[in-house]
Amino acid sequence: MAASSCARAFPSFEARSDPDFSRPEIPSTGCGRKANSPVLRTAHGLSSLIFKFPPNFVRQLSTKARRNCSNIGVAQVVAASWSNNQAASGFTPAASAVDAAGAAFPVRAAAPAAVAPVEVETGLVEVAEDASCNAENVKLEGSPSLEYASFLSSDGSVAIHAGERLGRGIVTDAITTPVVNTSAYFFKKTADLIDFKEKRRASFEYGRYGNYTTIVAEQKISALEGAESTILMASGMCASTVMLMALVPAGGHLVTTTDCYRKTRIFIETVLPKMGITATVIDPADIGGLESALENNNVTLFFTESPTNPFLRCVDIEHVSKLCHDKGALVCIDGTFATPLNQKALALGADIVLHSATKFIGGHNDVLAGSISGPEKLISVVRNLHHILGGALNPNAAYLIIRGMKTLHLRVQQQNTTAQRMAEILEAHPKVRRVYYPGLASHPEHELAKRQMNGFGGVVSFEVDGDLLTTAKFVDALRIPYIAPSFGGCESIVDQPAIMSYWDLSQSERAKYGIMDNLVRFSFGVEDFEDLKADILQALETI
Repeated sequence: MAASSCARAFPSFEARSDPDFSRPEIPSTGCGRKANSPVLRTAHGLSSLIFKFPPNFVRQLSTKARRNCSNIGVAQVVAASWSNNQAASGFTPAASAVDAAGAAFPVRAAAPAAVAPVEVETGLVEVAEDASCNAENVKLEGSPSLEYASFLSSDGSVAIHAGERLGRGIVTDAITTPVVNTSAYFFKKTADLIDFKEKRRASFEYGRYGNYTTIVAEQKISALEGAESTILMASGMCASTVMLMALVPAGGHLVTTTDCYRKTRIFIETVLPKMGITATVIDPADIGGLESALENNNVTLFFTESPTNPFLRCVDIEHVSKLCHDKGALVCIDGTFATPLNQKALALGADIVLHSATKFIGGHNDVLAGSISGPEKLISVVRNLHHILGGALNPNAAYLIIRGMKTLHLRVQQQNTTAQRMAEILEAHPKVRRVYYPGLASHPEHELAKRQMNGFGGVVSFEVDGDLLTTAKFVDALRIPYIAPSFGGCESIVDQPAIMSYWDLSQSERAKYGIMDNLVRFSFGVEDFEDLKADILQALETI
């Protein structure tokens, strides 16, 4: 094939250590490499080797060969080279392109058939023994957040380098992570396949179970959240629904809050009851309601957003986590509005943090993704069900998430500042009745938000002085933001929830959820503040 012929024609690949990120060697993890092999020089489980092509490599490749090698991926070119030149290099044979490409960092062999027990009964204990999912834990060793903390002091630096210069499965001189477009991973011989099946060799085996490009994005999120493990899925809703089905057993009970993303509410109210799962719905600040629900029900999970959608209510994560843990319940916080930079839900006591990575994490309005982060014993349960249901993230989408995260700290800083300043201006405007933003003293959880958040986010909701049509007139007068769903991207977005998300309900039905006809949700992008201010104030003058 093209990859093998390229490798035979250009067999010499030099390996050099990166002195800035070198770390002591660590023992083999059962992936077929000797502990003293050069390919195991790692930074706490992260590669410190960068492979450099010979100077004449590109010149000698034909145009067609270069195209084929690019399509197949650098990982397979390097793998073929190692296999063809093992005698000269001293490397052991690679069982597959994936194993060879990933050999520069130790990957953990697939987890035992039975997942480590969780504290509470889940809906997926029996699924862990499914043989089709026996590669779910192929990933880097250790907690990225701890590994990076010693020499990277800011989330901004971690978002840029986590999983890449600080170690990735594809070893290459490229600064950006290559996209591994493959649907499956091959084995050189049947014996290697048997080794994989019997847990002596690590591989993803099939594209639904993992991808080297996706791993980089997962490691970045884990590093920012301080999580042991992260799994990326095809969308935020995919992440929410799989998490709920995996962690709440049939016939179980969960607690959630009144203010939340509507599709999440629909799933909890209409789909979960078919599995016998019931729910208690409380106000985000109703601690008494939570205590009562925990006392009167066998609660498995408390699931909420903080801040919530669209009223940006905040939950006392530390307090509710203690209450839930005392009763044996898990806590999952959807931190999409906060981002990992503005809020560390796991550090505050939550067990799991979930994001619609479509929003701030991706940050460019061009990709769909969802993430779930937490301890490996919980994430592995979610991962097992995910491997059955599908909803895998495309590696090209993972690449866009990686790209987006490198400017996350800059974008969030700008969006925090713009939203705070505009919230203050809107609150003082005579044509605005009410503003919902945690950064305002008028917000019911303002003091709580100051304690548990580093910034208040880039979304502001407010009610204009008018009815449905008056509000629509204001929205239509805006020239900078797009009228669209979603939020968190570089481009500002505005929507009128009564029309965008709740148009199928009557006015009285919308009011039950607090959705008034004059409510506006504004997601501030990274445009110039003065331009946005002028646009909004001019639009208000039209009503």
